[in-house]
Amino acid sequence: MPTLKSSSLRTADVARRAGYSVQQVRNLERDGVLPPAARTASGYRIYGESHLRSALAYRALASATGPVEAKRIVRAAHERPATEVLALLDAAHARIHRERTDLELAEEAAAVISAELIEDVRPSDSMSVSELAAALGVRPSTLRHWDAEGLAVPDRVPPRGTRRYSPAQTRDARIVHQLRGAGYRVAPLRALMPSLRRGHGREDIEAALAVRDSSIEARSRALLDAAVPLSAVLAARSGGMTAR
Repeated sequence: MPTLKSSSLRTADVARRAGYSVQQVRNLERDGVLPPAARTASGYRIYGESHLRSALAYRALASATGPVEAKRIVRAAHERPATEVLALLDAAHARIHRERTDLELAEEAAAVISAELIEDVRPSDSMSVSELAAALGVRPSTLRHWDAEGLAVPDRVPPRGTRRYSPAQTRDARIVHQLRGAGYRVAPLRALMPSLRRGHGREDIEAALAVRDSSIEARSRALLDAAVPLSAVLAARSGGMTAR
């Protein structure tokens, strides 16, 4: 059975060891993620260590950064100076760090907001779309989108149906703003908001943010996992090792 040190690997060998299908391996070669394979006289592809390392690096990077950025990084490892590849990795680490920081801020803010007591509500306490948008630092169209998605739904004041946000609805919008800033998507928020309005806010927010935290941790680990095969690809290019 071929191993990582084999001088040649079949397409099926690379696919099995990298966790892809045979067609996916061919697609990765087509897209420049794998270097061009040698061919036998009968046209069969011959892969080597460099191809397997590239596939493993791409797989980990795709989990960390998404497939588009992963392809960009691995292609750069084949074609660009090492400093450019390292810069792309630095940027990927920085994005994850920024997401983690935003998440921590959202956890703190959402906990405070959800624990606020709303008492002695008066009509004069409500806010218009433009007032709330200015307070949150978002566009009025963003609030209208949240309304359409059922995230932060205001009252409609007759006769023209003007949107007015009560203190409770303003709190909804503030929570949505924090969670969206932490990278939480609309669909999960749509499922979360009804329970927040029923008074189970803090526990549900903490659970929602914990899911986001797990996602960030998994992507961070994937970026770490990509370092070994990607470093080997760079080392092979620089002559530090011979690609087989």
